Amino acid sequence: MGSIDALRGFSMFWIIGGGTIFRSLDQIFNHPVTAFIGIQLKHVKWLGFHFEDLIMPLFIFIVGVAVPFSISNRLKRGQSRARIYLHIVKRTAVLYFLGVMLGSGGLHFNWPEMDWVGVLHRIAVCYFFAAFLLMHTKWQTQAIVTAALLLLYWAALTLVPVPGHGPGVITPEGCLPAYIDQQFLPGKISEAFYGYGDSNGILPTLASISTALLGALTGHWLRSNRPDNHKVTGLALAGLICLSVGYAWGQVFPVIRLLWTSSMVLFAAGLSLLLLTLFYWLIDVRGYKKWAFGFVVIGMNAIAVYVATRVFVAHRIGRVFVGGLSKWCGEWNGFINAVAGVTVIWLVLWWMYRRKLFIKI
Repeated sequence: MGSIDALRGFSMFWIIGGGTIFRSLDQIFNHPVTAFIGIQLKHVKWLGFHFEDLIMPLFIFIVGVAVPFSISNRLKRGQSRARIYLHIVKRTAVLYFLGVMLGSGGLHFNWPEMDWVGVLHRIAVCYFFAAFLLMHTKWQTQAIVTAALLLLYWAALTLVPVPGHGPGVITPEGCLPAYIDQQFLPGKISEAFYGYGDSNGILPTLASISTALLGALTGHWLRSNRPDNHKVTGLALAGLICLSVGYAWGQVFPVIRLLWTSSMVLFAAGLSLLLLTLFYWLIDVRGYKKWAFGFVVIGMNAIAVYVATRVFVAHRIGRVFVGGLSKWCGEWNGFINAVAGVTVIWLVLWWMYRRKLFIKI
């Protein structure tokens, strides 16, 4: 579906440099609007939610949406279940291994310093569990498992006592995910997150499976034979319900992206559903596709471009091409470098798109 590819590309746009482009506007205009945009394009330190905090949940949600379509298409092509299982395992292993390499600086197997959890690692885990669950259960069971994961995670963080802190302490140093990471997570805990634990750690990664499953349930809805207007209404209604429940739950069980709390899962899923509603209605129902072409180009090679931009940062790529203009650009320098970098990346992806070079994992 065009809307899924476009929304996947939309989420990746911010990762490959779109955020840098819009953050730099505040340095140029110093206006309350650009200041607000700049704030929204930075992660919250602990409690709360900004637009930047949506990017990763949105991508995992889209991974889940695509799973029912992928499995159904493979079955229609006559692939055996054994072959599909092999594909699932292979894709999971490749994603996880790529994550290990990127997080550890390549094939440097220094076990104490390696990153055993991370973005690609989490995508691999979420995809694996969502795909296998879809192979064995109906949507009703998947909905029950999703609800159970959210409730069990809430119960664990509020009822299980952490040595030295007690139960229900949701602070960086006293929360259960941090304690679990300190006790059982191999390798290093990155200071880039919250110091005491890893935002991609053991418990938050298990909780993120529920995000993929919410996406998978959405995929079932989109694959149904219902009229398009019913699908749009259902998506919007589900989005508003998730958003409302997530916000309300967040009053007693805080919305914390770094811990992937259950309230955050529902709040982010609500926003993801509303975005998908808009993309689906415009692209697949109304047929307005041209405006989203730039996102589709990115979305068709999402994992490949993510890996590439972890190695080559967009604004640094841009500096290679327009760095000589910096002495004339003044306060526009950062903006121009970021735009140039994203443009170069997009043109490479467009070249791949034109030649149907889609790197599938």
